[in-house]
Amino acid sequence: MRAVAVYPGSFDPFTNGHLDIIRRAHPLFDKIIIGIANNSNKSSLFSAEERADLIAKVLHGWENIEIDTFQGLTVDYCRKTNSRVILRGLRAVTDFDYEYAISLMNKKLAPEIETFFLMADNEYSFVSSTIVKEVARHGRAVSNQVPDVVNEALLKKFHG
Repeated sequence: MRAVAVYPGSFDPFTNGHLDIIRRAHPLFDKIIIGIANNSNKSSLFSAEERADLIAKVLHGWENIEIDTFQGLTVDYCRKTNSRVILRGLRAVTDFDYEYAISLMNKKLAPEIETFFLMADNEYSFVSSTIVKEVARHGRAVSNQVPDVVNEALLKKFHG
């Protein structure tokens, strides 16, 4: 039996880079839970419910994918969902330092939970939710960096 993985993140917005990580990890796990972090200290463009709805539209028809929201530590959420793997994507070396530090802390908090890193495909190594939002804020389509439904939602959010 393979493991259940939690893919945590803000996904604000969900990008083609996120989709690439899910597409490549999907055959490796029995189930992937996309855990949308609902961080009250962080201001998000889309509500957690809007992000969940957009991701559900993008992944419509995929089997063994669950979309959920959570607050608090990822390791606590993993324990709650009986997940033994945290799935993370790495874009560039700058991601590695940050993600490695988090994985070390997670290992101290929950030694039974492993972090599984997937390197971003070269095509998505510089796709950033922050940059995507900034471009969309100025009325430009970002359809090469996000799924079409997300591009439409971004433009609607900024420009009605």
